[in-house]
Amino acid sequence: MVIESYSDLIAAAQQQPEPQRLLFVLAKAELPQDATASQQARFAEQQGGALEPVLCVDKLPEEVMDFAVLVDESNRTGIDWDIAFIASMEGRAGHPPSSDEAEQPLTLMVNKIKAGSIADFVTVNKQGELLQLFA
Repeated sequence: MVIESYSDLIAAAQQQPEPQRLLFVLAKAELPQDATASQQARFAEQQGGALEPVLCVDKLPEEVMDFAVLVDESNRTGIDWDIAFIASMEGRAGHPPSSDEAEQPLTLMVNKIKAGSIADFVTVNKQGELLQLFA
């Protein structure tokens, strides 16, 4: 299935043979302190900067059918973010993975994002629009 929207992602997760748990790492675009004038200009146009993970959460697909639910929940934390990186975990024997089982994969996601290895994740902006990022 080609994923062209957040709705497609939820549909794909629900169509898997085993129940899924979705992993979200929310990141904030930041400008390095030693940024050049060119980097500052690109950042002002939302075309550059570094993505710093600021919040992690795991959810069952039915808990976040609408992306606005995730945005509303994250707004209550008071932590600002720009980009959501999303992956999924497959359950076993008809049971989705638990939140405890999601801790290590979320940590691995954070480490990959910090290293610029983002190709394995679906990325969306705060409006729920899919993005294609280049590391």
